[in-house]
Amino acid sequence: MKRTAGFVVAGVAMLAVAASGETQITGTGATFPYPMYSKWFNEYRKLHPDIAINYQSRGSGAGIQQVTAGTVDFGASDGPMNDMQLKEFQDKRGCEVLHFPTVLGADVPTYNIAGVTQALNFTAEALAGIYLGKITKWNDPEIAKANPGVKLPNTDIVVVHRSDSSGTTFIWTDYLSKVSKEWEMKAGRGTAVNWPVGLGGQGNEGVMGQVKQTPNSIGYVELIYALQNKVPFGKVKNPVGEFVEANLASVTAAAAGAAKNMPDDFRVSITNASGKGAYPISSFTWLLIPAKISDPAKKKALTDFLAWMLKDGQTMTQALSYAPLPKEVVAKETKAIAKIK
Repeated sequence: MKRTAGFVVAGVAMLAVAASGETQITGTGATFPYPMYSKWFNEYRKLHPDIAINYQSRGSGAGIQQVTAGTVDFGASDGPMNDMQLKEFQDKRGCEVLHFPTVLGADVPTYNIAGVTQALNFTAEALAGIYLGKITKWNDPEIAKANPGVKLPNTDIVVVHRSDSSGTTFIWTDYLSKVSKEWEMKAGRGTAVNWPVGLGGQGNEGVMGQVKQTPNSIGYVELIYALQNKVPFGKVKNPVGEFVEANLASVTAAAAGAAKNMPDDFRVSITNASGKGAYPISSFTWLLIPAKISDPAKKKALTDFLAWMLKDGQTMTQALSYAPLPKEVVAKETKAIAKIK
């Protein structure tokens, strides 16, 4: 019995040592890629039981704020940090922050209109007009002309938007700013803006919930949330005149031009891309990682994960309706990992 007790004590001690040897990485930010990141971090944990990557989906604004404050090891955002944010990071952290694109996704307009289950067509003018509060009825001529044969009701449109600071919002407002000078002047682009009209929802989940429970509403969510909830979402007219559905092929088409001319800091917008078959509300999403990581174990864990994400991780994207990174971007990012010291 005493020998058994000794083994038990020794076993507990070994477990304690194992636990203390675990490298824990914390991150927070974008909800847009959350399903993909959850999959990646779980799969990576299976391969490396001594590394735990804990990620909280709180919106891109929170990701930028917390990585800048140093309360997390990395942030995540669907909109690249602007020059002012980069300077603030440099001032607070004493090093630069690096942007690593991870996957491609899309914002889609989703709606809840009684009797309308098919994919509606939306022009840029319609979406901007709705979110400016200038198009207020579902049977407005701007919507009706793009949807011949669809019986649209003479009911008020209920607009839903994000209430939190959000990269999904950055993508949506970046697109609206490109297609509408009025929108650019009145609201502009950002992770949070002063909305002319509408109800707010927290996260992609909150917007999806508001739309589902509110008759005659429209909102914007990341593609996978619309697919998972099996709700209708619209096609959007691109600059070459095509009404395009968001899917792997159309998001990849939107990134094709940017991939060949990707800037060294990876900060690029692909909304309103003009290529044939390109879905116009597409975007990269980024991990935000300090260029200097003082803890050697965390530095190795993060750089090893990035290398894995750019190779093995990219093979998992399509199953979750994200488009993989173009090969030109993967090659450029693989070299950029060496910038983390």
